[in-house]
Amino acid sequence: MLTPAHRSSGNATIAARDVDTIQVLHQARQISGQHRRLNPGTYPPDPELDGLLPPEFCLEYRVLPWGRVGDAILVGTLPDRDRTQLRDIMEQLIGPVLFADVAEEDLLRIVEDRHCDYLADRAERLVPDDYSCRDINKLSLSRGLLASLFFGISLALIYLFPNVFFAGITAVAVINLIATLVFKIAVFLAGYKKPPDRPIDVPLAEKPVVSLIVPLFREAAIANALVLRLSRLTYPKSLLDVVLVLEAKDNKTRQMINEVSLPPWMRVVSVPDGQLTTKPRALNYALAHTRGDIIGVLDAEDAPAIDQIERVVEAFHQAPSEVACVQGILDFYNTKSNALARCFTIEYAIWFRIVLAGAARLGLPIPLGGTTVFLKRAALKHVGGWDAHNVTEDADLGIRLYRFGYRTILIPTVTREEANNRIVPWVRQRSRWLKGYIITYLVHMRRPFLLLREIGARKFLGFQVFFLTTILQFTLAPALWSFWLVFVGVTTPLFEVIPADWVKGLLALFILAELVSLLTGFVAVARTQHEGLMQWVPMMFFYFPLGVFAVYKAWSELVFKPFYWDKTEHGRSEPDVPGGDIHETIR
Repeated sequence: MLTPAHRSSGNATIAARDVDTIQVLHQARQISGQHRRLNPGTYPPDPELDGLLPPEFCLEYRVLPWGRVGDAILVGTLPDRDRTQLRDIMEQLIGPVLFADVAEEDLLRIVEDRHCDYLADRAERLVPDDYSCRDINKLSLSRGLLASLFFGISLALIYLFPNVFFAGITAVAVINLIATLVFKIAVFLAGYKKPPDRPIDVPLAEKPVVSLIVPLFREAAIANALVLRLSRLTYPKSLLDVVLVLEAKDNKTRQMINEVSLPPWMRVVSVPDGQLTTKPRALNYALAHTRGDIIGVLDAEDAPAIDQIERVVEAFHQAPSEVACVQGILDFYNTKSNALARCFTIEYAIWFRIVLAGAARLGLPIPLGGTTVFLKRAALKHVGGWDAHNVTEDADLGIRLYRFGYRTILIPTVTREEANNRIVPWVRQRSRWLKGYIITYLVHMRRPFLLLREIGARKFLGFQVFFLTTILQFTLAPALWSFWLVFVGVTTPLFEVIPADWVKGLLALFILAELVSLLTGFVAVARTQHEGLMQWVPMMFFYFPLGVFAVYKAWSELVFKPFYWDKTEHGRSEPDVPGGDIHETIR
């Protein structure tokens, strides 16, 4: 039912427009009667008004054109909405309006029921064509000619001049190693000193609504633990909006969620079936259902620091306006499960605590992590959301933010998750990441000079180092491994075309690269709370070669199934100690 305040407001607005006020209000009272809320069971919304507003607008503003009352449109919206500004927006779009209360679950259900196909298709195509990889599997004349030329020249060189070919491959690998080494030293020096941590207390009145999107797919094993971990968050629950995103066909996870009593600030959104079943598609679909000014992404197995949202809000409150994204640190709670988990933990410590931290301070584009990412809603909408076809949607989004003039910062809030501690699943997961890196690089290098103009020379160089050197490092690793054969008396084709003194220099370069890697690993581990991990840092020499198997799997999938999402199963490894997933941010 329209409250007295709303009737008064509506009365004044309609009178100002010379509408028949008495008739309009009389019909409005007849519709709403003595009930505070519109009841879709007794008075459903008029289907003829479905096209009056875009469905995504209805979801974002929580409004739904319900019926006609004279010359005005009766609009259902939430009881707690500030309707002054909303009235101005609505009347610019559809003319005079009257507001009535409607339950949020009713509004969302009606919009989804009537527009789910449209919303699902929109989720797949939210990113503009120029920034999306959805056409990467289409063979064009130029792509066919370039591929044929590349493979033709390579085959000819292998057949006619094998030594020259392998020497050239090795030379590229060496140059790539030098670039990687320089980059490691630069980010190490930039990220070595921790920045001052000045937490502030943001007044409650200035705290924004924060929406957390948690995509779930075949996660029935950890659904209970997820709800418990999210319930520990200390951010005011009235300002917290948690959306658990389920695929329509994932009945097992749905059944498990249905057995859990969800708090009122946590709800479920179901993504309709489509040609794609990817995390970014689910994120795009869920984005329209969120109501927060800040949008966060967590994975199903995540255990965020209990004060994480406060730290994110503090960071945005203090950051310059161009900062559109805050990235937290990822760590693991099952580090002691086996050797692979320990090495995985060291790798993440290096990546988040040294590499990304240093790169952010150097102002370079940051390929985001897939979780503990928090974005301003307006900026996320501006850049087009996530690319539903990209299997590393996080890395792609990080670069796109910089192309649109935004920045990312890192903050020392930790989310712990389950380390992938089995070799075959590890290779499968890493192949998806590397395939996504390859795809992201190809997408943003479609027009390299445009990219250069958009982000500048220094950031363009940083983009090359983050993506191209990573791809080449794993792809060409066997060429560098061949140098170690000199210690057993075996030479490589490159040794036949370079002076003997250069061989010594190259070996010194390799040793220096390993020493820098060790130093970076030791410093990164020292910044974690993991005990007994230092002695495992030298084992990284045997850990990284696993990535070679992953990169060749990635290259093959790029040709035959570029959009295939190799799902990582969770819930296979418990925390090292009971309650090991509970932690606070270390200030």
